Amino acid sequence: MPDLGLMLVQNQASLADFSERVDWLDQMLSQQNLEAIDLVTLPELFCSGYNIGSAIYDCAAERTGKFCKRMTQLAHRHQIAIHYGYPELSNGTLYNSAQMIDSSGEIIVDYRKRLIPPGIEEGVFSIGKHDSIVTFKGVKIATLICYDAEFPENVRRVAVNGAELILVPTALSAQWGVVAEKVMPTRAFENGVYLCYANQSGSENDMRYYGGSCIVDPQGVDLARLGVQEGIITAKISTEVVKRAQERLPYCSVSKKILNEES
Repeated sequence: MPDLGLMLVQNQASLADFSERVDWLDQMLSQQNLEAIDLVTLPELFCSGYNIGSAIYDCAAERTGKFCKRMTQLAHRHQIAIHYGYPELSNGTLYNSAQMIDSSGEIIVDYRKRLIPPGIEEGVFSIGKHDSIVTFKGVKIATLICYDAEFPENVRRVAVNGAELILVPTALSAQWGVVAEKVMPTRAFENGVYLCYANQSGSENDMRYYGGSCIVDPQGVDLARLGVQEGIITAKISTEVVKRAQERLPYCSVSKKILNEES
């Protein structure tokens, strides 16, 4: 089975608005050789910014609104799929969401963050209620957003249900570097899956981001990692590597057996 070509983009958080952010992304992608890339993944609330206060309400859009339309154009132009975070407005309710659009404009992923952390997001976003696992280019892909992936139960649940690659758009601040450096590699290792952790860099209002975006393999080893500056990393995702890792350390199959016995 062919590998999936994955690209992670870490942007500067100081980009002013959606127009500036998407123009920057377009320029960055235009400078890359995308021949071997199937999927580009971006940080949490990439389309709006994360620490923007009440402006988040004015930025929000419906799932097929301005963000979707512009990302569809970009995906078609570069012939890739794009996975990105955005503030979703649905029937007057605001969600911290992620969406994935392929090069034909089809929406492949719609996911709403299920766990809202204390602080900036509290009282602003409503919680999502459903997991998302889709098959793209032969790889089963789950989405979790930031805080979701810090809980081992969430990662184990999607892994037990077949996820081979977990995309985690995030907005990790500088004081929580341990999450990027230690927790995410552990999540990959203990489930035998690839994990792609896409953060921002620099500062946004009074918040400084850690950067540290990474793509981790099923052994918990970095395939690629960024520092504190904007940048791009790539990796190949192989379902065969996932299979071997889960055969060697069968955490997921044992968990599934326990769950079946308890039900």
